[in-house]
Amino acid sequence: MDKKALGKRMNIARKSCGLTSEGLSERCNVNATYIRQIEAGTKVPSLPVFVDICNALEISPTYLLTDMLGQNEMSHFDALSELWNDAEPDQIRIITAMLRTALEEIKK
Repeated sequence: MDKKALGKRMNIARKSCGLTSEGLSERCNVNATYIRQIEAGTKVPSLPVFVDICNALEISPTYLLTDMLGQNEMSHFDALSELWNDAEPDQIRIITAMLRTALEEIKK
């Protein structure tokens, strides 16, 4: 596991939310020193803390682990979700129609 990459992504996400390490630690019910150690790559969060971090920063676990996961089903879902979130209502209707048509053709 690349602890430094995990910490760097977490740091970037935290700062983009406008949070200090203290603010994130309060949201996750952990010590701010522990948050800084994770961001420095010297500690790896436990699974419950990892989930709390993702929820507090409103990010996908895939974002933090992207360098370690490679291509899997979830990374494809996250990519589609990101595109969906960036789409305008008219684009969403077109995308939905295209997906329905494609899935119907695959079933034949």
